[in-house]
Amino acid sequence: MPQVPQTFFDALAVRTWCGLALAALGRAREEIDAINVYPVADGDTGTNLYLTMESAAAAVEAVFAGHGTAGPSAGASQSTPAGQSTPAGQPTLAEAARAMAHGALIGARGNSGTILAQLLRGMAQVLADDREAPRTDGRGLRLALRHAADSARDAVAHPVEGTVLTVASAAADAAQDAADDCGSVARAAYEGAGRALAATPAQLAALARAGVVDAGGRGLVAVLAALVETFTGEAPRAMAVPAPTAHARVAVGEAVAEVCDGDDRPEAGGPAFEVIYLLEADDTSVARLRRRLDALGDSLVVVGGDGLWNVHVHVDDAGAAVEAGVEAGRPYRIRITHFGAEDAHMTGEAGRQPRERAQRAVVAVVPGEGLARLYAEAGATTVLARPGEPPASGELVEAVRRAHALEVVLLPNDADLRHTAAAAAEQARAEGVRVALIPTRSAVQGIAALAVHEPDRRFDEDVVSMTSAAGATRYAEVVIAERQSWTMAGICQAGDVLGLVDGDVAVIGSDVTATAASVVDRMLAAGGEMVTLVLGDEAPADVVDHVETRVREGHLAVDTVVYRGGRQGALLLIGVE
Repeated sequence: MPQVPQTFFDALAVRTWCGLALAALGRAREEIDAINVYPVADGDTGTNLYLTMESAAAAVEAVFAGHGTAGPSAGASQSTPAGQSTPAGQPTLAEAARAMAHGALIGARGNSGTILAQLLRGMAQVLADDREAPRTDGRGLRLALRHAADSARDAVAHPVEGTVLTVASAAADAAQDAADDCGSVARAAYEGAGRALAATPAQLAALARAGVVDAGGRGLVAVLAALVETFTGEAPRAMAVPAPTAHARVAVGEAVAEVCDGDDRPEAGGPAFEVIYLLEADDTSVARLRRRLDALGDSLVVVGGDGLWNVHVHVDDAGAAVEAGVEAGRPYRIRITHFGAEDAHMTGEAGRQPRERAQRAVVAVVPGEGLARLYAEAGATTVLARPGEPPASGELVEAVRRAHALEVVLLPNDADLRHTAAAAAEQARAEGVRVALIPTRSAVQGIAALAVHEPDRRFDEDVVSMTSAAGATRYAEVVIAERQSWTMAGICQAGDVLGLVDGDVAVIGSDVTATAASVVDRMLAAGGEMVTLVLGDEAPADVVDHVETRVREGHLAVDTVVYRGGRQGALLLIGVE
Protein backbone atom coordinates (compact mmCIF):
# COMPACT_ATOMS: atom_id res chain seq x y z
CA MET A 1 0.00 0.00 0.00
CA PRO A 2 1.46 3.45 -0.90
CA GLN A 3 2.86 5.54 1.94
CA VAL A 4 0.81 8.63 2.84
CA PRO A 5 3.17 11.54 2.16
CA GLN A 6 4.28 13.98 4.85
CA THR A 7 4.10 17.61 3.73
CA PHE A 8 6.42 18.99 6.40
CA PHE A 9 9.18 17.55 8.54
CA ASP A 10 7.53 17.11 11.94
CA ALA A 11 7.67 14.45 14.65
CA LEU A 12 5.40 12.12 12.68
CA ALA A 13 7.69 12.48 9.65
CA VAL A 14 10.69 11.52 11.82
CA ARG A 15 8.80 8.45 12.95
CA THR A 16 7.76 7.55 9.41
CA TRP A 17 11.24 8.03 8.04
CA CYS A 18 12.86 5.87 10.73
CA GLY A 19 10.41 3.06 10.06
CA LEU A 20 10.85 3.20 6.30
CA ALA A 21 14.63 3.46 6.57
CA LEU A 22 14.71 0.42 8.85
CA ALA A 23 12.62 -1.57 6.38
CA ALA A 24 14.81 -0.46 3.47
CA LEU A 25 18.01 -1.45 5.26
CA GLY A 26 16.44 -4.76 6.20
CA ARG A 27 15.75 -5.51 2.53
CA ALA A 28 19.21 -4.39 1.44
CA ARG A 29 21.17 -5.83 4.36
CA GLU A 30 22.53 -8.94 2.64
CA GLU A 31 23.33 -7.06 -0.55
CA ILE A 32 25.26 -4.42 1.40
CA ASP A 33 27.08 -7.04 3.47
CA ALA A 34 28.17 -8.74 0.24
CA ILE A 35 29.90 -5.63 -1.16
CA ASN A 36 31.63 -4.67 2.11
CA VAL A 37 35.34 -4.52 1.28
CA TYR A 38 36.42 -1.22 2.87
CA PRO A 39 37.85 -0.29 5.36
CA VAL A 40 37.74 -3.95 6.50
CA ALA A 41 36.27 -6.74 4.40
CA ASP A 42 34.29 -8.33 7.21
CA GLY A 43 30.93 -8.45 5.46
CA ASP A 44 28.82 -6.75 8.11
CA THR A 45 28.18 -3.17 6.95
CA GLY A 46 24.55 -3.84 6.05
CA THR A 47 23.92 -5.57 9.34
CA ASN A 48 25.58 -2.77 11.32
CA LEU A 49 23.56 -0.09 9.55
CA TYR A 50 20.35 -2.04 10.16
CA LEU A 51 21.07 -2.48 13.88
CA THR A 52 21.97 1.20 14.26
CA MET A 53 18.77 2.29 12.53
CA GLU A 54 16.77 -0.21 14.56
CA SER A 55 17.98 1.46 17.75
CA ALA A 56 17.09 4.90 16.37
CA ALA A 57 13.60 3.77 15.35
CA ALA A 58 13.00 2.12 18.72
CA ALA A 59 13.95 5.33 20.53
CA VAL A 60 11.49 7.33 18.42
CA GLU A 61 8.74 4.80 19.09
CA ALA A 62 9.52 5.07 22.80
CA VAL A 63 9.10 8.85 22.81
CA PHE A 64 5.77 8.51 21.01
CA ALA A 65 4.71 5.87 23.53
CA GLY A 66 5.66 8.26 26.30
CA HIS A 67 3.16 10.75 24.87
CA GLY A 68 0.47 8.10 24.70
CA THR A 69 0.60 7.74 20.92
CA ALA A 70 2.11 4.28 20.56
CA GLY A 71 0.43 2.57 17.65
CA PRO A 72 1.22 1.74 14.04
CA SER A 73 4.88 1.71 13.14
CA ALA A 74 6.32 4.63 11.29
CA GLY A 75 6.21 2.79 8.01
CA ALA A 76 2.49 2.00 8.22
CA SER A 77 0.06 3.48 5.77
CA GLN A 78 -2.05 5.02 8.52
CA SER A 79 0.44 7.88 8.90
CA THR A 80 -1.11 11.28 8.45
CA PRO A 81 0.26 14.53 7.01
CA ALA A 82 1.84 16.96 9.41
CA GLY A 83 -0.45 19.71 10.58
CA GLN A 84 0.07 23.33 11.35
CA SER A 85 1.02 22.66 14.99
CA THR A 86 2.04 19.74 17.12
CA PRO A 87 -1.09 17.67 17.80
CA ALA A 88 -2.03 17.02 21.40
CA GLY A 89 -0.40 13.89 22.74
CA GLN A 90 2.33 13.91 20.09
CA PRO A 91 5.99 14.76 20.75
CA THR A 92 7.51 17.87 19.26
CA LEU A 93 9.87 17.71 16.30
CA ALA A 94 12.76 18.46 18.67
CA GLU A 95 11.83 15.57 20.97
CA ALA A 96 11.49 13.09 18.12
CA ALA A 97 14.73 14.22 16.43
CA ARG A 98 16.70 14.04 19.67
CA ALA A 99 15.30 10.58 20.39
CA MET A 100 16.33 9.43 16.90
CA ALA A 101 19.86 10.74 17.39
CA HIS A 102 20.22 9.33 20.89
CA GLY A 103 18.92 5.93 19.85
CA ALA A 104 21.37 5.76 16.96
CA LEU A 105 24.23 6.89 19.19
CA ILE A 106 23.75 4.24 21.86
CA GLY A 107 23.02 1.50 19.32
CA ALA A 108 25.66 2.28 16.69
CA ARG A 109 27.52 -0.75 15.36
CA GLY A 110 30.70 -0.80 13.33
CA ASN A 111 32.38 1.97 11.39
CA SER A 112 29.38 2.55 9.10
CA GLY A 113 26.84 2.51 11.92
CA THR A 114 28.86 4.99 13.93
CA ILE A 115 29.00 7.39 10.97
CA LEU A 116 25.25 6.94 10.37
CA ALA A 117 24.67 7.83 14.01
CA GLN A 118 26.59 11.07 13.53
CA LEU A 119 24.67 11.86 10.34
CA LEU A 120 21.40 11.48 12.26
CA ARG A 121 22.78 13.50 15.16
CA GLY A 122 23.85 16.27 12.79
CA MET A 123 20.35 16.41 11.31
CA ALA A 124 18.79 16.39 14.77
CA GLN A 125 20.88 19.34 15.89
CA VAL A 126 19.27 21.44 13.17
CA LEU A 127 15.77 19.98 13.49
CA ALA A 128 15.78 20.46 17.27
CA ASP A 129 17.30 23.93 17.19
CA ASP A 130 13.92 25.53 17.88
CA ARG A 131 12.52 23.41 20.72
CA GLU A 132 8.97 24.71 20.24
CA ALA A 133 8.76 24.61 16.44
CA PRO A 134 6.23 21.95 15.46
CA ARG A 135 7.77 21.38 12.05
CA THR A 136 10.23 22.56 9.41
CA ASP A 137 10.08 22.80 5.63
CA GLY A 138 12.47 22.01 2.80
CA ARG A 139 14.78 24.82 3.82
CA GLY A 140 15.19 23.28 7.26
CA LEU A 141 15.74 19.84 5.74
CA ARG A 142 18.36 21.30 3.43
CA LEU A 143 20.25 22.79 6.38
CA ALA A 144 19.92 19.52 8.29
CA LEU A 145 21.47 17.51 5.46
CA ARG A 146 24.34 19.97 5.16
CA HIS A 147 25.09 19.92 8.87
CA ALA A 148 24.81 16.13 8.94
CA ALA A 149 27.41 15.69 6.20
CA ASP A 150 29.80 18.20 7.75
CA SER A 151 29.54 16.83 11.28
CA ALA A 152 30.05 13.24 10.10
CA ARG A 153 33.18 14.26 8.24
CA ASP A 154 34.46 16.08 11.32
CA ALA A 155 33.89 12.96 13.44
CA VAL A 156 36.26 10.84 11.32
CA ALA A 157 39.93 11.24 12.18
CA HIS A 158 41.15 10.80 8.59
CA PRO A 159 38.32 11.20 6.07
CA VAL A 160 38.70 9.23 2.83
CA GLU A 161 36.91 10.03 -0.42
CA GLY A 162 34.92 7.30 -2.10
CA THR A 163 33.21 6.39 1.17
CA VAL A 164 29.89 7.19 2.84
CA LEU A 165 31.32 10.63 3.70
CA THR A 166 31.59 11.45 0.00
CA VAL A 167 28.05 10.24 -0.61
CA ALA A 168 26.69 12.31 2.30
CA SER A 169 28.44 15.44 1.09
CA ALA A 170 27.11 14.94 -2.45
CA ALA A 171 23.58 14.53 -1.09
CA ALA A 172 23.86 17.78 0.83
CA ASP A 173 25.33 19.59 -2.18
CA ALA A 174 22.53 18.41 -4.50
CA ALA A 175 19.86 19.47 -2.00
CA GLN A 176 21.04 23.08 -2.11
CA ASP A 177 19.53 23.67 -5.57
CA ALA A 178 16.16 22.02 -4.91
CA ALA A 179 12.84 23.76 -4.37
CA ASP A 180 11.85 24.55 -0.80
CA ASP A 181 9.40 21.68 -0.25
CA CYS A 182 10.66 18.61 1.64
CA GLY A 183 9.87 16.21 -1.18
CA SER A 184 12.00 18.09 -3.69
CA VAL A 185 14.89 18.43 -1.25
CA ALA A 186 14.77 14.74 -0.34
CA ARG A 187 14.64 13.63 -3.97
CA ALA A 188 17.53 15.89 -4.96
CA ALA A 189 19.61 14.57 -2.06
CA TYR A 190 18.79 10.97 -3.03
CA GLU A 191 19.73 11.49 -6.66
CA GLY A 192 22.94 13.33 -5.77
CA ALA A 193 23.89 10.53 -3.38
CA GLY A 194 23.23 7.96 -6.09
CA ARG A 195 25.51 9.69 -8.56
CA ALA A 196 28.25 9.95 -5.95
CA LEU A 197 27.82 6.29 -5.01
CA ALA A 198 28.27 5.19 -8.62
CA ALA A 199 31.54 7.15 -8.73
CA THR A 200 33.06 5.65 -5.56
CA PRO A 201 35.04 2.90 -7.34
CA ALA A 202 36.93 5.57 -9.25
CA GLN A 203 37.92 7.19 -5.96
CA LEU A 204 38.92 4.16 -3.92
CA ALA A 205 41.20 1.46 -5.31
CA ALA A 206 39.82 -1.24 -3.00
CA LEU A 207 36.37 -0.77 -4.53
CA ALA A 208 37.69 -0.72 -8.08
CA ARG A 209 39.61 -3.96 -7.58
CA ALA A 210 36.52 -5.68 -6.20
CA GLY A 211 34.16 -4.16 -8.77
CA VAL A 212 31.74 -2.77 -6.16
CA VAL A 213 30.51 0.55 -4.84
CA ASP A 214 31.04 1.65 -1.24
CA ALA A 215 28.87 -0.40 1.12
CA GLY A 216 28.33 2.40 3.63
CA GLY A 217 27.37 4.79 0.84
CA ARG A 218 24.95 2.19 -0.51
CA GLY A 219 23.31 2.05 2.89
CA LEU A 220 22.97 5.83 3.03
CA VAL A 221 21.29 5.83 -0.38
CA ALA A 222 18.72 3.38 1.03
CA VAL A 223 18.11 5.70 3.99
CA LEU A 224 17.66 8.68 1.67
CA ALA A 225 15.27 6.67 -0.51
CA ALA A 226 13.17 6.21 2.62
CA LEU A 227 13.29 9.99 3.14
CA VAL A 228 11.92 10.50 -0.36
CA GLU A 229 9.10 8.04 0.31
CA THR A 230 8.32 9.81 3.58
CA PHE A 231 7.61 13.09 1.80
CA THR A 232 6.24 11.88 -1.54
CA GLY A 233 4.42 8.72 -0.60
CA GLU A 234 6.28 6.73 -3.26
CA ALA A 235 9.58 4.92 -3.13
CA PRO A 236 12.01 6.21 -5.77
CA ARG A 237 13.20 3.87 -8.47
CA ALA A 238 15.93 1.62 -7.10
CA MET A 239 19.42 2.29 -8.33
CA ALA A 240 21.36 -0.51 -10.00
CA VAL A 241 24.26 -1.65 -7.82
CA PRO A 242 27.03 -3.85 -9.27
CA ALA A 243 27.09 -7.37 -7.86
CA PRO A 244 30.35 -8.31 -6.17
CA THR A 245 32.91 -9.88 -8.45
CA ALA A 246 34.72 -13.10 -7.67
CA HIS A 247 37.55 -10.93 -6.37
CA ALA A 248 35.18 -9.25 -3.92
CA ARG A 249 33.92 -12.57 -2.64
CA VAL A 250 37.48 -13.72 -2.10
CA ALA A 251 38.29 -10.45 -0.36
CA VAL A 252 35.44 -10.96 2.08
CA GLY A 253 36.42 -14.57 2.63
CA GLU A 254 40.01 -13.65 3.44
CA ALA A 255 39.10 -10.55 5.48
CA VAL A 256 41.50 -8.29 3.61
CA ALA A 257 41.78 -4.90 5.33
CA GLU A 258 42.72 -1.51 4.06
CA VAL A 259 43.76 1.23 6.43
CA CYS A 260 41.57 4.33 6.35
CA ASP A 261 44.48 6.77 6.48
CA GLY A 262 43.73 9.07 3.58
CA ASP A 263 46.25 7.76 1.05
CA ASP A 264 44.48 4.55 0.00
CA ARG A 265 47.36 2.23 0.84
CA PRO A 266 46.29 -1.40 1.07
CA GLU A 267 47.41 -3.07 4.27
CA ALA A 268 47.08 -6.84 4.09
CA GLY A 269 47.93 -7.09 7.78
CA GLY A 270 45.74 -4.31 9.16
CA PRO A 271 44.67 -3.87 12.77
CA ALA A 272 43.42 -7.00 14.48
CA PHE A 273 40.46 -5.61 16.43
CA GLU A 274 37.49 -3.31 16.13
CA VAL A 275 36.73 -1.63 19.45
CA ILE A 276 33.48 0.23 20.12
CA TYR A 277 32.18 1.64 23.38
CA LEU A 278 29.92 4.30 24.78
CA LEU A 279 31.74 6.88 26.83
CA GLU A 280 30.63 9.40 29.41
CA ALA A 281 33.22 12.17 29.29
CA ASP A 282 33.63 15.92 28.83
CA ASP A 283 34.74 17.55 25.59
CA THR A 284 38.32 18.19 26.77
CA SER A 285 38.84 14.56 27.74
CA VAL A 286 37.40 13.37 24.43
CA ALA A 287 39.80 15.62 22.51
CA ARG A 288 42.71 13.95 24.32
CA LEU A 289 41.14 10.54 23.69
CA ARG A 290 40.97 11.23 19.95
CA ARG A 291 44.70 11.94 19.86
CA ARG A 292 45.49 8.85 21.93
CA LEU A 293 43.38 6.50 19.82
CA ASP A 294 44.59 8.02 16.57
CA ALA A 295 48.11 7.00 17.58
CA LEU A 296 46.96 3.47 18.44
CA GLY A 297 45.11 2.53 15.26
CA ASP A 298 42.95 3.67 12.36
CA SER A 299 39.33 4.02 11.21
CA LEU A 300 38.81 6.27 14.24
CA VAL A 301 35.32 7.73 14.53
CA VAL A 302 34.17 9.54 17.68
CA VAL A 303 30.58 10.76 17.59
CA GLY A 304 28.21 12.33 20.06
CA GLY A 305 28.39 15.23 22.48
CA ASP A 306 26.78 16.68 25.60
CA GLY A 307 28.70 14.23 27.76
CA LEU A 308 27.85 11.01 25.86
CA TRP A 309 29.98 9.65 23.02
CA ASN A 310 30.27 6.60 20.83
CA VAL A 311 33.87 5.61 20.15
CA HIS A 312 34.95 3.38 17.25
CA VAL A 313 38.51 2.43 16.30
CA HIS A 314 40.49 -0.39 14.68
CA VAL A 315 43.56 -1.36 16.72
CA ASP A 316 45.97 -4.18 17.44
CA ASP A 317 45.82 -3.59 21.21
CA ALA A 318 42.16 -3.61 22.20
CA GLY A 319 43.06 -3.35 25.87
CA ALA A 320 44.94 -0.09 25.29
CA ALA A 321 41.94 1.33 23.42
CA VAL A 322 39.64 0.47 26.31
CA GLU A 323 42.11 1.78 28.87
CA ALA A 324 42.29 5.07 26.98
CA GLY A 325 38.53 5.31 27.42
CA VAL A 326 38.88 4.63 31.15
CA GLU A 327 41.36 7.49 31.41
CA ALA A 328 38.99 9.81 29.53
CA GLY A 329 35.80 8.97 31.42
CA ARG A 330 33.46 6.01 31.94
CA PRO A 331 33.34 3.55 29.04
CA TYR A 332 30.58 0.95 28.94
CA ARG A 333 28.80 -1.34 26.47
CA ILE A 334 32.26 -2.30 25.24
CA ARG A 335 32.24 -4.43 22.08
CA ILE A 336 35.39 -5.92 20.58
CA THR A 337 35.49 -7.75 17.26
CA HIS A 338 38.49 -9.65 15.93
CA PHE A 339 39.46 -9.34 12.26
CA GLY A 340 41.33 -12.59 11.87
CA ALA A 341 41.54 -16.11 10.65
CA GLU A 342 38.85 -17.22 13.06
CA ASP A 343 36.33 -14.74 11.65
CA ALA A 344 32.87 -16.13 11.04
CA HIS A 345 33.22 -15.35 7.32
CA MET A 346 36.24 -17.61 6.95
CA THR A 347 35.92 -21.05 5.45
CA GLY A 348 38.23 -23.91 6.34
CA GLU A 349 40.16 -26.18 4.03
CA ALA A 350 37.93 -28.36 1.90
CA GLY A 351 36.90 -31.52 3.69
CA ARG A 352 38.85 -30.69 6.83
CA GLN A 353 36.90 -31.22 10.06
CA PRO A 354 37.69 -28.92 12.99
CA ARG A 355 39.04 -30.66 16.07
CA GLU A 356 36.61 -31.04 18.93
CA ARG A 357 36.73 -28.40 21.64
CA ALA A 358 37.76 -29.28 25.17
CA GLN A 359 35.19 -28.56 27.84
CA ARG A 360 37.37 -26.26 29.93
CA ALA A 361 40.80 -24.65 29.89
CA VAL A 362 42.88 -22.18 31.88
CA VAL A 363 44.70 -19.34 30.11
CA ALA A 364 47.32 -17.53 32.17
CA VAL A 365 49.78 -14.67 31.73
CA VAL A 366 53.15 -15.61 33.24
CA PRO A 367 56.26 -13.42 33.71
CA GLY A 368 59.02 -15.96 32.98
CA GLU A 369 59.89 -19.10 31.06
CA GLY A 370 60.17 -21.16 34.21
CA LEU A 371 56.66 -20.27 35.32
CA ALA A 372 55.42 -20.86 31.79
CA ARG A 373 56.65 -24.44 32.01
CA LEU A 374 55.12 -24.86 35.46
CA TYR A 375 51.72 -23.59 34.32
CA ALA A 376 51.86 -25.66 31.13
CA GLU A 377 52.62 -28.81 33.15
CA ALA A 378 49.47 -28.05 35.16
CA GLY A 379 47.49 -27.92 31.91
CA ALA A 380 47.27 -24.16 31.37
CA THR A 381 47.70 -22.32 28.07
CA THR A 382 50.22 -19.56 28.73
CA VAL A 383 51.04 -16.09 27.44
CA LEU A 384 54.58 -14.98 28.26
CA ALA A 385 54.90 -11.43 29.62
CA ARG A 386 58.51 -10.36 29.28
CA PRO A 387 59.86 -7.55 31.51
CA GLY A 388 58.63 -4.23 30.15
CA GLU A 389 56.59 -5.94 27.41
CA PRO A 390 53.07 -6.64 28.70
CA PRO A 391 50.93 -8.65 26.29
CA ALA A 392 48.24 -6.99 24.20
CA SER A 393 44.65 -8.16 24.46
CA GLY A 394 45.00 -9.72 21.02
CA GLU A 395 47.63 -12.09 22.39
CA LEU A 396 45.27 -13.14 25.17
CA VAL A 397 42.46 -13.74 22.67
CA GLU A 398 44.79 -15.85 20.54
CA ALA A 399 45.69 -17.87 23.63
CA VAL A 400 42.00 -18.47 24.31
CA ARG A 401 41.65 -19.69 20.74
CA ARG A 402 44.66 -21.99 21.13
CA ALA A 403 43.09 -23.45 24.26
CA HIS A 404 40.16 -24.45 22.03
CA ALA A 405 37.70 -24.92 24.87
CA LEU A 406 34.03 -24.18 25.47
CA GLU A 407 34.85 -22.66 28.87
CA VAL A 408 37.97 -20.68 29.79
CA VAL A 409 39.28 -19.36 33.08
CA LEU A 410 41.53 -16.35 32.44
CA LEU A 411 44.32 -15.48 34.93
CA PRO A 412 46.01 -12.12 34.12
CA ASN A 413 48.41 -12.42 37.10
CA ASP A 414 49.13 -8.68 37.03
CA ALA A 415 47.06 -5.79 38.36
CA ASP A 416 48.12 -3.62 35.41
CA LEU A 417 46.61 -6.09 32.94
CA ARG A 418 43.05 -5.83 34.27
CA HIS A 419 41.72 -3.75 31.36
CA THR A 420 43.63 -5.76 28.76
CA ALA A 421 42.31 -9.02 30.20
CA ALA A 422 38.77 -7.65 30.40
CA ALA A 423 38.93 -6.62 26.73
CA ALA A 424 40.20 -10.06 25.75
CA ALA A 425 37.48 -11.77 27.78
CA GLU A 426 34.83 -9.63 26.11
CA GLN A 427 36.12 -10.55 22.66
CA ALA A 428 36.28 -14.25 23.49
CA ARG A 429 32.70 -14.14 24.74
CA ALA A 430 31.68 -12.51 21.48
CA GLU A 431 33.18 -15.53 19.73
CA GLY A 432 31.04 -17.89 21.76
CA VAL A 433 33.46 -18.91 24.51
CA ARG A 434 32.28 -18.84 28.12
CA VAL A 435 34.99 -16.89 29.94
CA ALA A 436 35.53 -16.22 33.63
CA LEU A 437 38.15 -13.59 34.47
CA ILE A 438 39.73 -14.12 37.89
CA PRO A 439 41.52 -10.87 38.85
CA THR A 440 44.82 -12.41 39.95
CA ARG A 441 47.40 -9.73 40.63
CA SER A 442 50.50 -11.93 40.76
CA ALA A 443 51.70 -15.22 39.34
CA VAL A 444 51.73 -16.71 42.86
CA GLN A 445 47.99 -16.04 43.13
CA GLY A 446 47.62 -17.80 39.79
CA ILE A 447 49.55 -20.79 41.13
CA ALA A 448 47.17 -21.00 44.09
CA ALA A 449 44.15 -20.81 41.78
CA LEU A 450 45.56 -23.43 39.44
CA ALA A 451 46.26 -25.78 42.37
CA VAL A 452 42.54 -26.10 43.15
CA HIS A 453 41.35 -26.16 39.52
CA GLU A 454 39.14 -29.19 38.82
CA PRO A 455 37.91 -29.32 35.21
CA ASP A 456 35.34 -32.03 36.02
CA ARG A 457 33.57 -29.73 38.47
CA ARG A 458 30.74 -27.41 37.42
CA PHE A 459 32.17 -24.26 35.82
CA ASP A 460 30.73 -21.86 38.39
CA GLU A 461 31.94 -23.99 41.29
CA ASP A 462 35.41 -24.25 39.78
CA VAL A 463 35.63 -20.49 39.27
CA VAL A 464 34.48 -19.79 42.83
CA SER A 465 37.04 -22.21 44.24
CA MET A 466 39.87 -20.77 42.13
CA THR A 467 38.87 -17.20 42.97
CA SER A 468 38.79 -18.02 46.67
CA ALA A 469 42.23 -19.62 46.56
CA ALA A 470 43.71 -16.66 44.71
CA GLY A 471 42.09 -14.17 47.06
CA ALA A 472 43.46 -16.01 50.11
CA THR A 473 47.01 -15.69 48.81
CA ARG A 474 48.95 -12.59 49.80
CA TYR A 475 51.63 -11.70 47.29
CA ALA A 476 54.94 -9.88 47.36
CA GLU A 477 58.00 -9.31 45.23
CA VAL A 478 61.58 -8.22 45.69
CA VAL A 479 62.91 -5.84 43.04
CA ILE A 480 65.66 -3.28 42.50
CA ALA A 481 64.65 0.40 42.46
CA GLU A 482 65.33 2.05 39.11
CA ARG A 483 65.24 5.64 40.39
CA GLN A 484 64.70 7.79 43.46
CA SER A 485 61.07 7.78 44.53
CA TRP A 486 58.69 8.42 47.41
CA THR A 487 57.16 5.19 48.72
CA MET A 488 54.91 3.99 51.54
CA ALA A 489 58.10 2.97 53.39
CA GLY A 490 59.98 6.23 52.80
CA ILE A 491 62.29 7.58 50.11
CA CYS A 492 64.20 5.02 48.05
CA GLN A 493 67.24 5.62 45.89
CA ALA A 494 68.14 4.03 42.57
CA GLY A 495 69.73 0.64 43.32
CA ASP A 496 67.91 0.08 46.62
CA VAL A 497 66.28 -3.30 47.20
CA LEU A 498 62.51 -2.94 47.54
CA GLY A 499 60.12 -5.41 49.11
CA LEU A 500 56.57 -4.86 47.84
CA VAL A 501 53.67 -6.48 49.69
CA ASP A 502 50.29 -6.54 47.93
CA GLY A 503 51.56 -3.93 45.47
CA ASP A 504 52.93 -1.39 47.99
CA VAL A 505 56.55 -0.87 49.06
CA ALA A 506 56.85 -2.24 52.61
CA VAL A 507 60.62 -2.66 52.99
CA ILE A 508 63.60 -0.67 51.66
CA GLY A 509 66.97 -2.38 52.05
CA SER A 510 70.42 -2.79 50.59
CA ASP A 511 70.66 -6.59 50.61
CA VAL A 512 68.39 -8.88 48.59
CA THR A 513 68.48 -11.80 51.02
CA ALA A 514 67.83 -9.67 54.13
CA THR A 515 65.02 -7.77 52.39
CA ALA A 516 63.38 -11.02 51.25
CA ALA A 517 63.52 -12.44 54.78
CA SER A 518 62.02 -9.24 56.20
CA VAL A 519 59.16 -9.36 53.69
CA VAL A 520 58.35 -12.99 54.52
CA ASP A 521 58.39 -12.18 58.26
CA ARG A 522 55.92 -9.34 57.72
CA MET A 523 53.60 -11.52 55.67
CA LEU A 524 53.65 -14.45 58.11
CA ALA A 525 52.95 -12.11 61.03
CA ALA A 526 49.33 -12.18 59.81
CA GLY A 527 49.36 -16.00 59.64
CA GLY A 528 49.81 -18.52 56.87
CA GLU A 529 50.28 -22.19 56.13
CA MET A 530 52.45 -22.17 53.01
CA VAL A 531 55.09 -19.90 51.50
CA THR A 532 55.67 -20.01 47.74
CA LEU A 533 58.97 -18.65 46.41
CA VAL A 534 59.55 -18.07 42.68
CA LEU A 535 63.22 -17.36 42.06
CA GLY A 536 64.34 -15.09 39.21
CA ASP A 537 67.53 -15.64 37.23
CA GLU A 538 69.27 -12.60 38.73
CA ALA A 539 68.54 -13.41 42.39
CA PRO A 540 71.47 -14.35 44.67
CA ALA A 541 72.01 -18.10 44.91
CA ASP A 542 71.67 -18.15 48.72
CA VAL A 543 68.39 -16.26 49.02
CA VAL A 544 66.16 -19.35 48.89
CA ASP A 545 68.17 -21.29 51.47
CA HIS A 546 68.20 -18.31 53.80
CA VAL A 547 64.43 -17.71 53.53
CA GLU A 548 63.62 -21.41 53.90
CA THR A 549 65.74 -21.60 57.05
CA ARG A 550 64.10 -18.46 58.42
CA VAL A 551 60.62 -19.90 57.84
CA ARG A 552 61.53 -23.32 59.28
CA GLU A 553 63.03 -21.82 62.44
CA GLY A 554 60.40 -19.15 63.06
CA HIS A 555 57.21 -20.82 61.83
CA LEU A 556 57.25 -24.55 62.48
CA ALA A 557 53.85 -25.31 60.90
CA VAL A 558 54.53 -23.43 57.65
CA ASP A 559 55.67 -25.27 54.53
CA THR A 560 57.81 -23.74 51.79
CA VAL A 561 57.73 -24.58 48.07
CA VAL A 562 60.23 -23.18 45.57
CA TYR A 563 59.99 -22.70 41.79
CA ARG A 564 62.44 -21.20 39.32
CA GLY A 565 60.80 -18.51 37.25
CA GLY A 566 63.61 -17.62 34.85
CA ARG A 567 63.77 -14.08 33.44
CA GLN A 568 60.69 -12.84 35.26
CA GLY A 569 61.61 -9.23 36.05
CA ALA A 570 61.39 -9.51 39.83
CA LEU A 571 64.28 -11.09 41.73
CA LEU A 572 61.83 -13.02 43.85
CA LEU A 573 58.08 -13.55 43.89
CA ILE A 574 56.57 -14.53 47.23
CA GLY A 575 53.15 -15.94 48.03
CA VAL A 576 51.66 -16.74 51.44
CA GLU A 577 48.54 -18.85 51.75
